[in-house]
Amino acid sequence: MVSKHTHSQISSVFFMDAVEQTEISQLDNIGEKAEQIFEGALQEFLVHGYAGTSMDRVAASAGVSKATVYNHFGDKEGLFIALVKRLAQKKYQIMVESHKAELMETEPAVVVRQIANTILDNSLDDQEHLAFVRLVIGESGRFPELAKTFVHHLGKPGIEVLTEYLTTQCYITILDPEAMARVIIGTLAHYVLMQEILQGKEIIPMERDRIINTLVDLVDHHPKPEI
Repeated sequence: MVSKHTHSQISSVFFMDAVEQTEISQLDNIGEKAEQIFEGALQEFLVHGYAGTSMDRVAASAGVSKATVYNHFGDKEGLFIALVKRLAQKKYQIMVESHKAELMETEPAVVVRQIANTILDNSLDDQEHLAFVRLVIGESGRFPELAKTFVHHLGKPGIEVLTEYLTTQCYITILDPEAMARVIIGTLAHYVLMQEILQGKEIIPMERDRIINTLVDLVDHHPKPEI
């Protein structure tokens, strides 16, 4: 039986922002004006898309001068990148190194179930987040660098840390930990994409517990390492 405390530790390790520590500190101390700009920018991007959003619109929505927006973020691309980083920071907890020891002592089935529940809880119930993902997907053809920024800060971290865990845990033998990490994260991303972002839950309905249980079975049926 794994305690609630351990579950919390698992979440704090996996559901994090990959922004470098210096960037995290900067984002933590951005101030009230920058927060106003982020709020205004998010609403404008969601309503008008990246191409249709102007710094004038953002300034008006945020209740600040256009000069203030430029002074904080330089240009629209800089603002969008900073917004992605901020959303990543808010969405996931910063990784706490001291919890890694407890994580490595937790069985993969427990870790995978907790990861899956946390990702789905933080995605399916957040309409603003889902709308932002739709925005990034919709703009990715015209603005590939913005999509890459999104992947770097919201896609890459979970794969990297889960790969590290699967590589170092001693409960089961996994021949390709990175591929397994991508299968797990990718399955959850596909579920969110098909059920919510692309409005497919009435067309191809699937209970989340069936997805989660299948992922747990996937790791549970791997052979134990030989002693």
